[in-house]
Amino acid sequence: MKNWHPDLSRSPNPRYIAIADLIEMDLRSGILVAGDRLPPQRELAKRLSIDFTTVARGYVEAQKRGLVGSHVGRGTFVTAGQGQEAKSFAIDMAPDPRRASLVDFSMNLPPDPTDPDLIARMREGMSAVAANLVSLLRYQDFGGSGMDKEAAAGWLARRGLLPPQERIFITPGAHPTLLAVFGLLARPGDVVFSEDITYAGMRSIAAQLRLNLVGLRMDEQGILPDAFAEACEKMRPKALYLNPTLQNPLTLTIPEERRREIAAVARRYQVPIVEDDAYGFVPAQGPQPIAAIAPDLTWHIGGLAKCIGAGLRLAYVVVPEGKAVWPFVSAMRTGNVMASPLTMALATRWIEDGTADAILRFVRAEAAERQAMVSNALPPGSYRFDPISFNIWLPLTNGWTRSTFTNHMRNSGMGVVASDAFTVDGPASEAVRVCLGGPIGRDRLKGALDFMAHALEGPPEMVASAF
Repeated sequence: MKNWHPDLSRSPNPRYIAIADLIEMDLRSGILVAGDRLPPQRELAKRLSIDFTTVARGYVEAQKRGLVGSHVGRGTFVTAGQGQEAKSFAIDMAPDPRRASLVDFSMNLPPDPTDPDLIARMREGMSAVAANLVSLLRYQDFGGSGMDKEAAAGWLARRGLLPPQERIFITPGAHPTLLAVFGLLARPGDVVFSEDITYAGMRSIAAQLRLNLVGLRMDEQGILPDAFAEACEKMRPKALYLNPTLQNPLTLTIPEERRREIAAVARRYQVPIVEDDAYGFVPAQGPQPIAAIAPDLTWHIGGLAKCIGAGLRLAYVVVPEGKAVWPFVSAMRTGNVMASPLTMALATRWIEDGTADAILRFVRAEAAERQAMVSNALPPGSYRFDPISFNIWLPLTNGWTRSTFTNHMRNSGMGVVASDAFTVDGPASEAVRVCLGGPIGRDRLKGALDFMAHALEGPPEMVASAF
């Protein structure tokens, strides 16, 4: 018999529901395994100092979920969720083909999960969330419930961020958050700094808010601190935008020492930093966020799109120390009301039961495999990359222009975006961002890479394609 002693405080639900929740959580974490015999109901009730009927109802709820099976005279045994109710949602339901093919190849996507066990686990998480469906369809306070913020705090702590929960907010994605933050920090015509080749979404946000986005000079480690300081002397920037880990599109990561130098310049000139940490969780061990170095200056936006799934449309935001909380809450509520409670609940579930970590492990491994495929197709030194980035930055040679190349690759299954989308100042270079993720499988990706490599061997006139 398993000496199982659940901590009911780990679930916010009524005690009988909490018992079923904890059976499922402990099954996920390996504390319980298929075949384990659970304590008799009266014994567990005594152990937890609760009513026998509460435990009985909890076992019934667990049986409904397919987590346990009861046998007269033998007891209650863990079945690893193989009951019909658990299987019906996670395994038996086929995808709707009208939705299965929807994808925007212009976006930088993580590889789609393909492991059947991982997909089943993700679906089971949705099934568990559906148990609270009615309450999750209601309006809720902005910023996330207590349990959702607790999950967000635990997630952020892995990156060395340990702010109090009153500075953590769950928002409906990085884009509306960036729009709100820059709407607070700057007015039309104000100067905002960024990398000279930066995330295309930031260029769009600056244009919408009519901000004067100015690109700073860079090297292989990110923006140059001296260039930042020199620009601060000449202009009065309202903020600095950075995408410091696996930067989109150049794939570079700013090392910790450079982050400290940038933070020192920002503090000297009192320039707020907006840290778009979209890819921060992709490396297993990355530099600590700038928000951990300069918490008084930095708005940290930890989007979940690149590390878990863009369809969640969630970001974990850490507001700087000081008086920034209330203006931020007001701006976000005005523009977005709240993040979806359904997606918040799913993200929390996946973080708590380990599914989020399993997704991350898949993404890292698959991204590495795809980068290895690129290295087999293209000459070393002909492109910029990180071993686990979802894209490469490809300077064009042999007379190829970005327009002819993007047109040539249009039907390859890879997203190819011209450098114009990312260039802040001056003419764009003849280069493209090539995305390796999304729904494209390895076989088709290999064919697309071979197609691309063949084209790059000579001038565009040598390729049988229409321009």
